[in-house]
Amino acid sequence: MNLPIGFRYAAVYAGIRKQERDDLALIVPDQPAAAAAVFTTNVVQAAPVRLARKHLRASKGRAAAILINAGNANCATRTGDAVALASCKAAAKALNAKPQQIVPASTGVIGVELEPKLITAAIPHLASKLAPEHFEDVARAILTTDTRMKVASEEVKLRNGTVRIAGMTKGAGMIHPNMATTLGFVMTDAAIEAKHLQPMLAHATERSYNSLTVDGDMSTNDTVVLLAGGASGVAPDAKERKVVEEVLTWVMESLAEQIAADGEGARKLIVVRTVGFKTTDDARQVARAVANSPLVKTAIAGSDPNWGRILCAAGYSGIAFDPRKVDIYLQRTLVCKDGLAADFDEAALKQKLDEAEVRIRIELKGSGKSEARFFTCDLTEGYIQINGSYRT
Repeated sequence: MNLPIGFRYAAVYAGIRKQERDDLALIVPDQPAAAAAVFTTNVVQAAPVRLARKHLRASKGRAAAILINAGNANCATRTGDAVALASCKAAAKALNAKPQQIVPASTGVIGVELEPKLITAAIPHLASKLAPEHFEDVARAILTTDTRMKVASEEVKLRNGTVRIAGMTKGAGMIHPNMATTLGFVMTDAAIEAKHLQPMLAHATERSYNSLTVDGDMSTNDTVVLLAGGASGVAPDAKERKVVEEVLTWVMESLAEQIAADGEGARKLIVVRTVGFKTTDDARQVARAVANSPLVKTAIAGSDPNWGRILCAAGYSGIAFDPRKVDIYLQRTLVCKDGLAADFDEAALKQKLDEAEVRIRIELKGSGKSEARFFTCDLTEGYIQINGSYRT
């Protein structure tokens, strides 16, 4: 990992989880950083989501810290707002910052009251552990049903020097592409104002988290935050910001792909690509329908080259097209030509579908030039086992 300079990290066990593993974390820039964020579009929103929005407005896009807890969503409870605010005040006191410069985020079970003292009492010890080398401690602390840590980093050389971008994320279930569907935290040491960060994050989110689905369930807590600390001393100009935006997108695409690969009960990452559509929105809508289809996902789980399920899902996506102009590829093997069965070696293809990564390509022949890509995973009995006992 090539981490941005000017950030410190810490994680501790505060007693929020039933299992004794880190469940409270801080991400702190050396100086308040420019900040941008995207949040769930679910009508039901957790208290930290509502407070994070309020704080970013009040601080005019400046953040002194991100405070994250795992093990409890702090959502749909009687005391949620008070807990979120008390947590931010405690963090602000420990960091000598303003409460409105603390961005809260939570993940875990919905509808369970969260004892605020678990967080507020642990914050002084948490703050004392802050160090640049504890990045991965935070990346592990935010996980819930994930089976592995999810991190990514890149660097980009600009005219006046090099800037670094690094991110961490969590998510394995309750993942649906309509803003974040997870928690994600991305840091850069570039000097970029908040007014420029927000459109950069929105663009990167469309190609990453908004192109991601595991089970079609959107969380109440979805939050992705981008911090620009400026410690590199490099301030990209307008042209260079587009370069930084593209590299930011690469980092976030990697994080989204890691979520899909680690979907609850998943054994295979599925990448759906749609090409030849009139608009990007059309291509995305078809890709989303295919990626969300339980029948497609279970077919891939069983290594069944059942291309009819793919064509069917594309057909109910809401996008009008001529099925007679559709070709479908599985693992680069043509299985459907002009909307009809193509000749292929089924035994050989089934073997290819046993691989850990499966690629679906849907081509619409015609004058369309737009395309899209979605990340998802197969659907197995493991998903039911995990979610059938999530609270217990």
